[in-house]
Amino acid sequence: MADDSRSSHDSKEMSSVASSAEAHHPETFSHQTILAQAKDDLKHPDPKVRILAIQYLERSDASTAIPLLEGMLRDHDPGVRGKALSSLIKFRSPAIAPLLKKYLKDSDPVVRIAALRGMFQLCQGIDLNLLLQLLSDESPWVRRKVATLLGWVQMEGVYPTLMEMSKDQDSRVRKAALFSLMTLYPEESEDRLVEATTDSDPDLRQWAGRTVQEMMAKPFKARRVALANRV
Repeated sequence: MADDSRSSHDSKEMSSVASSAEAHHPETFSHQTILAQAKDDLKHPDPKVRILAIQYLERSDASTAIPLLEGMLRDHDPGVRGKALSSLIKFRSPAIAPLLKKYLKDSDPVVRIAALRGMFQLCQGIDLNLLLQLLSDESPWVRRKVATLLGWVQMEGVYPTLMEMSKDQDSRVRKAALFSLMTLYPEESEDRLVEATTDSDPDLRQWAGRTVQEMMAKPFKARRVALANRV
């Protein structure tokens, strides 16, 4: 019984020491253990495990995480490369800008979209001439993302680019470009929106028709408000 009591006492004392150490040292034993495991998991054959390891690195110090994440940009799996790039963007380091430009030319659209999103999120290295190269991207998802992101910012020369994209062969790209046009240049884009009411795609026709109706109704609403204020 005495031995059991002493063993229990020793166990509690060790637990107390460990808790005290974790409370006073940010780099705890558990963190170092998990970080070491994450580094090992970056080499795991399952891409899902590698992605989970990348997610953990997002919560690590930039000095530790950034070199590891940059290394994962060379992974053979596009999902892993895309996740590594997205995680790098979260550190908001100016040094990431050249990587974003580089991976706009990645072989997989998932990675190209991640690079596009990063450029607009960081507002670094946004070169319209660079984006123009993506107007002929083989992936409609990439072209659609370009059209959508161009509606986020005021950039000189965007209007003719969006007008061109509003005539893309893919209806989703056309719709995204029209939406950005109406966001940035509502008056200049009215004629193009009216043209879209006869688009070959039924969903786009319906959207354009509803948008035209809403646009035409606004002046009447404004007049009703003005009359109401006079009464």
